[in-house]
Amino acid sequence: PSSHKHKQQKAKAIRHWILAVQVNNKMNKAEEEKELGNKAFAAKDFDQAITHYTNAINIDPKNHVFFSNRSASYASKKQYTEAIADAKQCIKLNPSFIKGYYRLAMAQLEVYDLDGTLATCKQGMNIDPGNSQLDKLLKQAKSRKSNEKLKADQKPVASAAFPSGGAVDSSLSKELMDLQEQYRKTLKDYQVVQATIAASEKTLKINEITIGELQGIPFEEERKMYRGIGKMFLMETKDEILNHLHEESKDNEKKIEDLQQKKDYLEKRMTSQRQNILECASGK
Repeated sequence: PSSHKHKQQKAKAIRHWILAVQVNNKMNKAEEEKELGNKAFAAKDFDQAITHYTNAINIDPKNHVFFSNRSASYASKKQYTEAIADAKQCIKLNPSFIKGYYRLAMAQLEVYDLDGTLATCKQGMNIDPGNSQLDKLLKQAKSRKSNEKLKADQKPVASAAFPSGGAVDSSLSKELMDLQEQYRKTLKDYQVVQATIAASEKTLKINEITIGELQGIPFEEERKMYRGIGKMFLMETKDEILNHLHEESKDNEKKIEDLQQKKDYLEKRMTSQRQNILECASGK
């Protein structure tokens, strides 16, 4: 009986070993397909890359990286529906894989799903708050939404200039033209402020990255570096450059805060001016 039991255990061990070898071979084959896909992607042969990544997925459908890579390939071919589907599956398989959120947000932005882009970026940044790629996509989506709102707000103003019900009374017409001119000036100011905020935020981000890089350099008291000033360069110590960057960042933060207040004021002013135009056009 003990000999029979020993044979059973031996047979079971052999079956497990064979199964392990088969699984290992399967995984190796999937990795080979992925590497072939990577080479095709690097060569910009996106169709071939998709074929290899699909082969890898068929072998191992639970590997989130395969879906991420195929999503990137579809996006490169501007097949954003497929890119979105693969990115969502990637996140489903591994919710902590930050690149999946980037793939999804990028494709959503391309199809102008701004709300989806914002939601995806926020979900990803909950996992990796300092992710610069998601932060960039988040700002792009917010900017596009802001521009959409401006365009939507301007439509009733434009239509108010030429009401469909007939000619506008001459006295009202002059008043209407004055109101519209005031609105256009406010809108121009608003757009300038918005652009200045974006430029200041960009400078602030560059300074943050530069400070991080400088702080990672081993300290050498006598070491000199170059700081760019317009088209010129000034030789300074590491501490002098860091102090300058911190001061510049502080000034930019204050500038952005002041500009944001001005932007809020201009938004309220435009809302009031639009209402005045509509009332004037309707003869109220």
